[in-house]
Amino acid sequence: MGVSTSCPEKGIAVVTVGFPPVNALPVAGWFDLADAVRSAGRAPETRCVVLAAEGRGFNAGVDIKEIQAEGGSALIGANRGCFEAFSAVYECEVPVVAAVQGFCLGGGIGLVGNADVIVASEDAVFGLPELDRGALGAATHLARLVPPHLMRALYYTSRTATAAELHAHGSVWRVVPRDGLRTAAVELAREIAAKDGELLRLAKAAINGIDPVDVRRSYRFEQGFTFEAHVSGVAGRVRDRFGKEDA
Repeated sequence: MGVSTSCPEKGIAVVTVGFPPVNALPVAGWFDLADAVRSAGRAPETRCVVLAAEGRGFNAGVDIKEIQAEGGSALIGANRGCFEAFSAVYECEVPVVAAVQGFCLGGGIGLVGNADVIVASEDAVFGLPELDRGALGAATHLARLVPPHLMRALYYTSRTATAAELHAHGSVWRVVPRDGLRTAAVELAREIAAKDGELLRLAKAAINGIDPVDVRRSYRFEQGFTFEAHVSGVAGRVRDRFGKEDA
């Protein structure tokens, strides 16, 4: 359980997340993920990072139970941890390929929205159920995956979009059978890693520099409303209904 890094072949680092049963990360897990991605990208021999996960789904967001148990301190920790993890993916010195299976929800959208390329399994679904969980945030990253009005519809309804739908919008590079996901992601990483390492790092910095939206500032702005919802009590009211059949 936790975050691990492996190097399946020259130039490629695979950062794998495993927090059973659903990869809902605790506060410490987000910081561990940020550290692992930054370390992998900083290594001189790395030319591409693959971000992957074990288990049924890629990521289910933050650990709601931790926030329910610990309150404001856990919420602040989750906000900061998510900010660090999303930033680490975005700022990674080399391209990041996200390999997504099953559900990619909440914080998972923050990770893949900041990745450079997404490879997804046929059963992958993407969404922000934040309004059902007493939270806000990551609309910044969902907006990088789908057109603006679809982003709003998905956000307000808490519905999900399939890998095939995102592929049609151009945000998912390739959709593959689940048992071929890791192979497909590494194949793409291998093609990227075949380029000159120094030039790849310059390319990553250049592409980030021409982004029309500052994803760090934009997401931090969203997080302010998450905290406001907590302070006002509305977040707790919604979270207390989360997972209950009569919600």
